[in-house]
Amino acid sequence: MNKVFLIGNLARDPELATTNSGVSVCRFSLAVTRNYSNSEGEREADFLNIIVWRGQAESCHRYLKKGSKCAVSGSIQTRSYDAQDGTKRYVTEIVADSVEFLSSKNSNSEGVENKPQDKKEVADLEPIDDDSLPF
Repeated sequence: MNKVFLIGNLARDPELATTNSGVSVCRFSLAVTRNYSNSEGEREADFLNIIVWRGQAESCHRYLKKGSKCAVSGSIQTRSYDAQDGTKRYVTEIVADSVEFLSSKNSNSEGVENKPQDKKEVADLEPIDDDSLPF
């Protein structure tokens, strides 16, 4: 079984691209803090490359930014390629099945959408009679 669950903060803004066949793909780096401290008493972090596909890729690009906290579940994928200098390079990435946005609404910067425009405030909601509910 190949399954991974991570919670961390984005180390850089997500990058959205489209494949030749029109499929959206988003890439970002997730900083995940280790559970223990080093010899100097500091907790180090691992920086993991995340890949998200299709509609979820577009949502990640739209709502996440550097510093956003999110949870990722997916699988580990390794691949290799030949670099320009002729050496073989190996890459390990997390291919996300699911990304949950954990940052609060107020932590998003200007220009990043974080709620629908037609959402009513609580004071604007109308009360509903319990007898009119179908359940």
